[in-house]
Order: sequence, then C-alpha cells, then structure tokens
Amino acid sequence: MSDLSQEEWADQLSNDDNAFVLDVRTTEEVEEGHIPNSANIDIYLGQDFLNEIEKLDKSKNYYVYCRSGNRSAQACAIMNSVGIENTYNLEGGFMNWEGEVAE
Repeated sequence: MSDLSQEEWADQLSNDDNAFVLDVRTTEEVEEGHIPNSANIDIYLGQDFLNEIEKLDKSKNYYVYCRSGNRSAQACAIMNSVGIENTYNLEGGFMNWEGEVAE
C-alpha cells in the first residue's frame, strides 16, 4: 500500500491505464458525491466487504478512498492481505478532494 497525497493520487491515476477507483464509504456518503468512475464497496459490510474484495481482478492498480483516509487505509491493508498488491490510499480522503465530483 502507498499513501499518496491528493496531487500524487490524481496525477498517478490520470496516467494509469490499469486503474480501478474504489470508494469504501457508505451508500449515504456516496450519494452526497463521489469521484467519477469509482466503484463502491462499503468497508463497514464486514465479511461481505471481504467477499467482494476477493472477487476483484488482482492485476489492477487500486486507487482507494473514503471520507478522510482512515477507512481506505484499512481497506488497502485488507486488500493486500488477500493478494491485491497495488493499492494506493488517498490521503485526506474525499473531504479534501479537489478534482471532479459526480453525483
């Protein structure tokens, strides 16, 4: 797992043809806005979160975010534990995101 600043995360993501953006916030949080083209798997789902993570393509580069960066760091660690090696945590999370936002 790598913790990336907002700028590093956005720059690296924009140049990555093998990127997958993962939002680990709750459905309610996602409804308030999200980063375009992101998939949502709520980390609070517990075992269901793990089940969904295990279905993901391990060859992709995962750009993971939550509201503040704490849950996404946990999600990256969980993903690493199931063999997903390329995970990038967005420091400061969505609340500090200055890029494009979808509703």
